[in-house]
Amino acid sequence: MRRCVQSLLAVLRRYAAGRFRVDATLGWLLIAIAFSAVAQSWAAAPAAEQRAQPLHDPELERRALALGHRLRCVVCQNQSIAESNAELAHDLMNQVRTMLQAGKSEQEIVDFLVARYGEFVLFEPPFDARTLLLWVGPFALAALGLFGLWSGLRRRQQQSGVGATLDEAAKAQADALLAGDSPSKTETRVAKESS
Repeated sequence: MRRCVQSLLAVLRRYAAGRFRVDATLGWLLIAIAFSAVAQSWAAAPAAEQRAQPLHDPELERRALALGHRLRCVVCQNQSIAESNAELAHDLMNQVRTMLQAGKSEQEIVDFLVARYGEFVLFEPPFDARTLLLWVGPFALAALGLFGLWSGLRRRQQQSGVGATLDEAAKAQADALLAGDSPSKTETRVAKESS
């Protein structure tokens, strides 16, 4: 793309300097590019008109956007209908706004959309017997992991002897070493104390 733009700029510079004459092929190519740009702008115009239109009442618009963020776009990759640029999401946002203007409650709107598109449309599925594993499963797995970690650390601690109690002879030997006695004096002192 960068090379194409650079080549086009070079041609335009040569044309502006009078050293280049537009031949028929280049002329047709420029006309085709112009028609393509116009066709793309016409194709994009209806999509822009179908965008969701905000409400004039700021409180209703705030409620519509809050509800739109809780509802999943059914054709997008995990986007809400308030964030998505899909045509269906714009239709759903306009429908949410229309239903709010008609005085429907948020729960009625959610129920309507769930009846139409299923629970997939909800970012937070309801807590019931069908979704129990979905809600409780991560916490149960985390608890099992923590218990396994605690159990493993405790087993390792018992195998290494860390935290084990010392008998009286070992305590006396440790005290003598801490007092600065040499190991031979320590053994003699421990032997005297134990006899």
